[in-house]
Amino acid sequence: MIHHLRGRLVEKTPTYAVVECDGVGYQVHISLNTFEQLGNEEGVMLHTHLVVREDAQLLYGFSQPEERSLFLLLLGVSGVGASTARMILSAMSVEQATQSIQAGDVNAMKSVKGIGAKTAQRIIIDLQDKLGAIDAPMTTGSTGGQGAHNNSRQEALIALTTLGFDRARCEKTLDQTMKESPDMTAVEDLIKHALKRM
Repeated sequence: MIHHLRGRLVEKTPTYAVVECDGVGYQVHISLNTFEQLGNEEGVMLHTHLVVREDAQLLYGFSQPEERSLFLLLLGVSGVGASTARMILSAMSVEQATQSIQAGDVNAMKSVKGIGAKTAQRIIIDLQDKLGAIDAPMTTGSTGGQGAHNNSRQEALIALTTLGFDRARCEKTLDQTMKESPDMTAVEDLIKHALKRM
Protein backbone atom coordinates (compact mmCIF):
# COMPACT_ATOMS: atom_id res chain seq x y z
CA MET A 1 0.00 0.00 0.00
CA ILE A 2 1.27 3.47 -0.90
CA HIS A 3 0.68 5.57 2.22
CA HIS A 4 1.81 8.95 0.88
CA LEU A 5 3.86 10.68 -1.78
CA ARG A 6 6.34 13.47 -1.16
CA GLY A 7 7.92 14.96 -4.23
CA ARG A 8 7.80 17.54 -6.98
CA LEU A 9 4.48 18.63 -8.45
CA VAL A 10 4.98 18.50 -12.24
CA GLU A 11 1.34 18.74 -13.36
CA LYS A 12 -1.92 19.75 -11.72
CA THR A 13 -5.49 19.72 -13.01
CA PRO A 14 -8.79 19.85 -11.08
CA THR A 15 -9.10 16.05 -11.34
CA TYR A 16 -5.52 14.73 -11.11
CA ALA A 17 -1.97 15.67 -10.24
CA VAL A 18 1.36 14.22 -11.25
CA VAL A 19 3.96 13.98 -8.49
CA GLU A 20 7.53 13.00 -9.31
CA CYS A 21 9.32 11.02 -6.61
CA ASP A 22 12.93 10.00 -7.31
CA GLY A 23 12.41 10.08 -11.06
CA VAL A 24 9.06 8.26 -11.05
CA GLY A 25 5.94 10.23 -11.91
CA TYR A 26 2.76 9.17 -10.13
CA GLN A 27 -0.61 10.19 -11.56
CA VAL A 28 -2.88 10.78 -8.59
CA HIS A 29 -6.62 11.34 -8.77
CA ILE A 30 -7.65 14.28 -6.59
CA SER A 31 -10.73 16.18 -5.46
CA LEU A 32 -11.34 19.88 -5.91
CA ASN A 33 -10.53 20.40 -2.26
CA THR A 34 -7.07 18.94 -2.75
CA PHE A 35 -6.67 20.91 -6.00
CA GLU A 36 -7.28 24.11 -4.01
CA GLN A 37 -4.91 23.13 -1.23
CA LEU A 38 -2.02 22.24 -3.53
CA GLY A 39 -1.62 25.80 -4.71
CA ASN A 40 1.48 26.47 -6.81
CA GLU A 41 4.14 25.03 -4.53
CA GLU A 42 6.54 22.72 -6.35
CA GLY A 43 7.24 20.52 -3.33
CA VAL A 44 4.12 18.65 -2.22
CA MET A 45 2.97 15.80 -0.03
CA LEU A 46 -0.19 13.84 -0.70
CA HIS A 47 -1.80 11.27 1.57
CA THR A 48 -2.84 8.43 -0.71
CA HIS A 49 -5.09 5.43 -1.09
CA LEU A 50 -4.75 2.81 -3.82
CA VAL A 51 -7.99 1.48 -5.31
CA VAL A 52 -7.48 -1.85 -7.08
CA ARG A 53 -10.06 -2.91 -9.65
CA GLU A 54 -10.12 -5.73 -12.16
CA ASP A 55 -9.31 -3.34 -14.99
CA ALA A 56 -7.19 -0.70 -13.26
CA GLN A 57 -5.17 0.38 -10.24
CA LEU A 58 -6.06 3.95 -9.32
CA LEU A 59 -4.13 6.08 -6.85
CA TYR A 60 -6.14 8.75 -5.03
CA GLY A 61 -4.39 11.61 -3.24
CA PHE A 62 -5.47 14.03 -0.53
CA SER A 63 -3.85 17.17 0.81
CA GLN A 64 -5.09 16.47 4.35
CA PRO A 65 -5.35 13.16 6.23
CA GLU A 66 -8.90 14.12 7.27
CA GLU A 67 -10.00 14.10 3.66
CA ARG A 68 -8.53 10.64 3.14
CA SER A 69 -10.24 9.42 6.32
CA LEU A 70 -13.63 10.61 5.05
CA PHE A 71 -12.93 9.13 1.61
CA LEU A 72 -12.25 5.73 3.19
CA LEU A 73 -15.39 5.96 5.32
CA LEU A 74 -17.43 6.76 2.23
CA LEU A 75 -15.95 3.77 0.41
CA GLY A 76 -17.25 1.59 3.23
CA VAL A 77 -20.84 2.59 2.45
CA SER A 78 -22.68 0.15 0.18
CA GLY A 79 -23.21 1.66 -3.25
CA VAL A 80 -20.53 4.33 -2.89
CA GLY A 81 -17.47 3.85 -5.07
CA ALA A 82 -14.28 5.87 -5.42
CA SER A 83 -15.73 8.14 -8.13
CA THR A 84 -18.79 8.98 -6.04
CA ALA A 85 -16.67 9.57 -2.93
CA ARG A 86 -14.43 11.93 -4.90
CA MET A 87 -17.51 13.70 -6.27
CA ILE A 88 -18.73 14.33 -2.71
CA LEU A 89 -15.33 15.70 -1.71
CA SER A 90 -15.32 17.94 -4.79
CA ALA A 91 -18.80 19.32 -4.16
CA MET A 92 -18.23 19.91 -0.43
CA SER A 93 -15.35 20.57 1.89
CA VAL A 94 -14.59 17.90 4.48
CA GLU A 95 -16.18 20.11 7.10
CA GLN A 96 -19.35 20.65 5.05
CA ALA A 97 -19.72 16.94 4.27
CA THR A 98 -19.13 16.00 7.90
CA GLN A 99 -21.67 18.53 9.13
CA SER A 100 -24.25 17.41 6.57
CA ILE A 101 -23.88 13.77 7.59
CA GLN A 102 -23.93 14.49 11.32
CA ALA A 103 -27.01 16.71 10.90
CA GLY A 104 -28.78 14.08 8.82
CA ASP A 105 -29.14 16.54 5.94
CA VAL A 106 -30.36 14.25 3.15
CA ASN A 107 -30.97 17.15 0.76
CA ALA A 108 -27.36 18.32 1.03
CA MET A 109 -26.09 14.86 0.14
CA LYS A 110 -28.63 14.52 -2.68
CA SER A 111 -27.32 17.74 -4.21
CA VAL A 112 -24.16 15.84 -5.19
CA LYS A 113 -24.25 14.41 -8.72
CA GLY A 114 -25.03 10.67 -8.74
CA ILE A 115 -26.42 10.46 -5.23
CA GLY A 116 -30.11 9.67 -4.88
CA ALA A 117 -32.28 9.70 -1.78
CA LYS A 118 -31.54 6.08 -0.82
CA THR A 119 -27.78 6.46 -1.14
CA ALA A 120 -27.86 9.77 0.76
CA GLN A 121 -29.82 8.14 3.59
CA ARG A 122 -27.46 5.16 3.62
CA ILE A 123 -24.40 7.44 3.88
CA ILE A 124 -25.94 9.31 6.79
CA ILE A 125 -27.09 6.18 8.64
CA ASP A 126 -23.76 4.38 8.17
CA LEU A 127 -21.47 7.29 8.99
CA GLN A 128 -23.21 9.45 11.59
CA ASP A 129 -21.62 7.53 14.46
CA LYS A 130 -18.22 7.22 12.78
CA LEU A 131 -17.36 10.86 12.13
CA GLY A 132 -16.39 11.95 15.62
CA ALA A 133 -12.74 11.16 14.99
CA ILE A 134 -12.53 13.42 11.95
CA ASP A 135 -11.50 16.95 12.87
CA ALA A 136 -12.20 18.66 9.56
CA PRO A 137 -10.05 21.68 8.71
CA MET A 138 -11.40 24.75 7.00
CA THR A 139 -10.42 25.00 3.34
CA THR A 140 -9.78 28.19 1.47
CA GLY A 141 -10.30 28.83 -2.22
CA SER A 142 -7.69 30.22 -4.53
CA THR A 143 -8.29 33.16 -6.75
CA GLY A 144 -7.52 33.75 -10.37
CA GLY A 145 -6.07 36.84 -11.98
CA GLN A 146 -7.63 39.15 -14.55
CA GLY A 147 -7.97 37.70 -18.03
CA ALA A 148 -8.11 34.14 -16.67
CA HIS A 149 -11.70 33.47 -17.75
CA ASN A 150 -10.92 31.50 -20.90
CA ASN A 151 -8.28 29.28 -19.29
CA SER A 152 -10.41 28.76 -16.20
CA ARG A 153 -13.44 27.86 -18.30
CA GLN A 154 -11.42 25.35 -20.32
CA GLU A 155 -9.93 23.72 -17.21
CA ALA A 156 -13.35 23.58 -15.57
CA LEU A 157 -14.85 22.04 -18.72
CA ILE A 158 -12.14 19.36 -18.86
CA ALA A 159 -12.64 18.57 -15.18
CA LEU A 160 -16.43 18.28 -15.47
CA THR A 161 -16.29 16.06 -18.54
CA THR A 162 -13.65 13.91 -16.83
CA LEU A 163 -16.09 13.47 -13.95
CA GLY A 164 -18.62 12.09 -16.42
CA PHE A 165 -20.84 15.04 -17.33
CA ASP A 166 -22.12 15.72 -20.85
CA ARG A 167 -19.88 18.24 -22.61
CA ALA A 168 -22.67 20.33 -24.13
CA ARG A 169 -24.43 20.58 -20.80
CA CYS A 170 -21.17 21.52 -19.08
CA GLU A 171 -20.49 24.29 -21.59
CA LYS A 172 -23.99 25.72 -21.18
CA THR A 173 -23.77 25.59 -17.38
CA LEU A 174 -20.32 27.21 -17.30
CA ASP A 175 -21.43 29.97 -19.66
CA GLN A 176 -24.44 30.72 -17.45
CA THR A 177 -22.29 30.72 -14.33
CA MET A 178 -19.71 33.08 -15.83
CA LYS A 179 -22.41 35.39 -17.17
CA GLU A 180 -24.04 35.68 -13.76
CA SER A 181 -20.72 35.94 -11.89
CA PRO A 182 -18.25 37.71 -14.23
CA ASP A 183 -15.69 38.18 -11.45
CA MET A 184 -15.42 34.44 -10.82
CA THR A 185 -12.13 33.28 -12.36
CA ALA A 186 -10.93 30.51 -10.03
CA VAL A 187 -11.31 27.10 -11.66
CA GLU A 188 -12.47 25.39 -8.47
CA ASP A 189 -15.16 28.03 -7.91
CA LEU A 190 -16.48 27.58 -11.43
CA ILE A 191 -16.61 23.82 -11.01
CA LYS A 192 -18.34 23.98 -7.63
CA HIS A 193 -20.99 26.37 -8.93
CA ALA A 194 -21.48 24.23 -12.02
CA LEU A 195 -21.85 21.07 -9.94
CA LYS A 196 -24.71 22.67 -8.04
CA ARG A 197 -26.50 23.36 -11.34
CA MET A 198 -25.95 20.02 -13.05
